[in-house]
Amino acid sequence: MMSDAVRAIILGIVEGVTEFIPVSSTGHLLLAERFFDLGEGPFWKSFAILIQLGAILAIVALYFFKLWRIALGMFTDPYARRFVIGVLVAFLPAAVIGAAAGSYIKAFLFNPWVVCFSLIVGGAILLWIDQLEFDPHEHDATTFPLPMYLWIGIAQCMAMIPGVSRSGATIVGAMLLGADKRAAAEFSFFLAIPTMVGAFVYDLYKSRGEMTMDHAGIVAIGFVVSFITAMIVVKTFLTYVTRHGFTLFAWWRVIVGTLGLMALAMGR
Repeated sequence: MMSDAVRAIILGIVEGVTEFIPVSSTGHLLLAERFFDLGEGPFWKSFAILIQLGAILAIVALYFFKLWRIALGMFTDPYARRFVIGVLVAFLPAAVIGAAAGSYIKAFLFNPWVVCFSLIVGGAILLWIDQLEFDPHEHDATTFPLPMYLWIGIAQCMAMIPGVSRSGATIVGAMLLGADKRAAAEFSFFLAIPTMVGAFVYDLYKSRGEMTMDHAGIVAIGFVVSFITAMIVVKTFLTYVTRHGFTLFAWWRVIVGTLGLMALAMGR
């Protein structure tokens, strides 16, 4: 039988690899739980949310100096203040819908059939995006127009359907609104910070009765692994997607979704 520590390492790798690329970390974690018995039960469902904080801290570490300058200038620099407002505006739609309908979404949509279909549909959308001829006019994620931040936030709400991908929804939304690939990807990183920290705090509060000191070591393992893995992935993702687009991630989604549907059809 697989030990809890090994499960934590594997799930930490899955989280770190998939969180910031457009393939859906939630979808992959759900499929890992279903097909490989990696973390079924209340604690492991909370574990999958808690280790997201490790991936988020990877973004904070990689962009520390830029984020620090923005934080320092928030009350004196109108450009920094405007960006902070833009992130909050983009975060607001997901916060409202998550608070109002989060329990219903988890009850009815968090199942492997939805994940697999969402992976395939999202893959087709990424292939379509790669075929479009864009003429981007926004090249800096910190200077998008405020209405653009709002529309990206609305696009992010699609990712409440497991398998859609939060990063994928925000990147596609930003590109359709005029951002280049790098700026779109970078803003998806910045928007992840309040979005995922909010999910972390909410889930930690809800699962406070299930967490014990016996679980602390397992969570710490997954946290560290997701942090290290996300650091590596984010540093390479921007360069790769700027040069090569999203075709690799699109086919990744289609293949995983198709294999998942085949396994479900065979009774797995």
